[in-house]
Amino acid sequence: MDVKKSLERMLESAVVVSWADLMRSTQAGLVRIQYGFAAGGTLDYVQVWLSMTRGQWLLACAYWMSASKFHGMGIHFDNGYQSESLARILESLMQHQAAFSLPVDLGRQGLLQLSAPTPEESLAAATSVNEALSLVG
Repeated sequence: MDVKKSLERMLESAVVVSWADLMRSTQAGLVRIQYGFAAGGTLDYVQVWLSMTRGQWLLACAYWMSASKFHGMGIHFDNGYQSESLARILESLMQHQAAFSLPVDLGRQGLLQLSAPTPEESLAAATSVNEALSLVG
């Protein structure tokens, strides 16, 4: 029996793979990944927030499954951030959520926090992302 990869772990791996793009000239800092649920239990959105100075968070990007009068559908980068690899990976993950084990909807936003990855964590994240992308095509 093939066990599905966790979507939360895949979101973390996507950020780790794109760490250099997001952190620019520094490798230090924290990343917070927030996500919210749609009515059916899938993810409606993912936001990636960065902190390079204690207590200050900047929105790097957001991916929305549907548009509203406040935001468009798809990925949008903010505050001068840009990452082609993160855009491509988030697009694949969000459009193929059924291929992964979804987090449990506890009636609140989900939150993941990451610190600077080690070289081993970066390698593992790259392997995990490559496997996931080949899975969803």
